[in-house]
Amino acid sequence: MKHIFLIYFLIAVNFIVAAQDLVVQTFGKVTDKPILFLHGGPGYNSVPFEKTTATSLSENGFFVISYDRRGEGRSDQLKAAYTFDETFADILSIYSQFNLEKVSLLGHSFGGVVATLFADTYPDKVNTLFLVGAPLDMQQTLKTIVSSAKEIYTTKNDAVNLNYINMLENMDSKSLEYSSYTFMHAMQNGFYNTKSPSPEAISLYQLFNTDEELKKYASIMDYNSPSGFWKNEKYTSLNLSENLKNIRQQNISIYGLYGKDDGLYDTPQIEALKMLIGSKNVLYVENCSHNVFIDQQKIFIDFLVKNDN
Repeated sequence: MKHIFLIYFLIAVNFIVAAQDLVVQTFGKVTDKPILFLHGGPGYNSVPFEKTTATSLSENGFFVISYDRRGEGRSDQLKAAYTFDETFADILSIYSQFNLEKVSLLGHSFGGVVATLFADTYPDKVNTLFLVGAPLDMQQTLKTIVSSAKEIYTTKNDAVNLNYINMLENMDSKSLEYSSYTFMHAMQNGFYNTKSPSPEAISLYQLFNTDEELKKYASIMDYNSPSGFWKNEKYTSLNLSENLKNIRQQNISIYGLYGKDDGLYDTPQIEALKMLIGSKNVLYVENCSHNVFIDQQKIFIDFLVKNDN
């Protein structure tokens, strides 16, 4: 959409536009503080965030922008090179679409990897960086999953899955196959789910059964994207420690929001992140797993409101 009517600036809106043919959705007033949501994956989409959280976030003073990466989700028909440079170009096209100079980035899971690398590359374009259930060291995340799954299978005396773990432990941990099988064990063992969801979270998760678009896209994972990003960027071996140090040196505030029930991250990983960005900048939330914005939405939104500069 190249022509934006004056009324668009005056009232809250929720509509889909195309920036370089990407599926882009906005929530709230364009005159409010801009924040860009970057979804997980590779191979996923922004629909769960949009359907559960984006409107509530916009009602707290944010102009919320989300989109599906090229070749993923609702943008899956677009030809994609699956490189970070291409991803950055698409993000910059969204900046241009809305005439934005600086934006806060909200990176969930793999979206946090994208957000961190973008902020390191274009620090003058970033206001605040929020990492939500995002990996710091991909290899450590993968090894944490394997170790936790092995402990569960050992307790259950599950010989079949222990055999699979043994095979994993003898694979190249930087290979795409290793990460794919590892995340399969994470899903199989409920590492993405909180053990004691709040009534609010239960209500939000019910949308996954009633909203047609959410029902369609919540379970869709594209497999071209992981293989493409692995081939071109070797993302399974990334360690973002130096990138975060660089970003802090540019006086960009960095915050982390993680769930204590998120099986992808153990306490040492959270402590390592605190050492990099400051312990006060990391919120480690009870009764919360990977989808912090659903599991503890009020805490999530209050944290963003308090810390977005």
